[in-house]
Amino acid sequence: MTEIGDWTRGEHTASGVTHTTYRRGTGPGVVVIAEIPGITAEVIAFADEVVALGCTVVLPHLFGDVPSSSSPVAGAKSMAQACVNREFNKLHLRQTSPIADWLRSLARDLHAELGGPGIGALGMCFTGGFALAMMVDETTVAPVLAQPSLPFPVGRARAADLNLSDADLAKVKERAAAGCQVLGLRYTGDIAVGTRFETLTEELGDAFIRVEFPGRKHSTLTMHRQQEGVDAVLGFFRDKLLEA
Repeated sequence: MTEIGDWTRGEHTASGVTHTTYRRGTGPGVVVIAEIPGITAEVIAFADEVVALGCTVVLPHLFGDVPSSSSPVAGAKSMAQACVNREFNKLHLRQTSPIADWLRSLARDLHAELGGPGIGALGMCFTGGFALAMMVDETTVAPVLAQPSLPFPVGRARAADLNLSDADLAKVKERAAAGCQVLGLRYTGDIAVGTRFETLTEELGDAFIRVEFPGRKHSTLTMHRQQEGVDAVLGFFRDKLLEA
């Protein structure tokens, strides 16, 4: 398995905010946003599969160590960091997390450099909805939501919320109606996802592609990896970025 040391370290700044990035590969760009606890060996292994597909992958470092352990202690440490970070909307309804602006800027710069039909974006768990927020910018043409979990599903309204402002949701719906599809993955018994898949189906219709697995596990592409899910993501990126 490839270690993070084989990736090129860089950084991206937008609106005065700077985050470290790790990059590898050639071809169209894909932004893979790690889940809590951070850029673990499992996240790197999945990202390497996207690289092998023929894409340039960028991993933003938003929380946790690099590389991060998958231990409960590492998870608690990363969650504490994320919960006090104002870039992430954890509880507010109908509000886009501020980190979306930084991620959109990263995608625009990557696309300007690499060309192609656009950028792929994949968020996981805590960051799952960020890929949907990136879709507001037409640079992102292949958004993937793996078990999106923000805002925290405290109560019915938050469990159904998409972590988007009304204006951003309107733009997402406009792009979906124009043909931009959204891929979503989850375990059907995962309480962290709440009822967001139902909201996504209601708002986006057939443009929302659901890949679901039975059970109460969580991390579809990493710790509780489902090969069918991995294959669906790779196929989605192939169709939207390499064969478009």
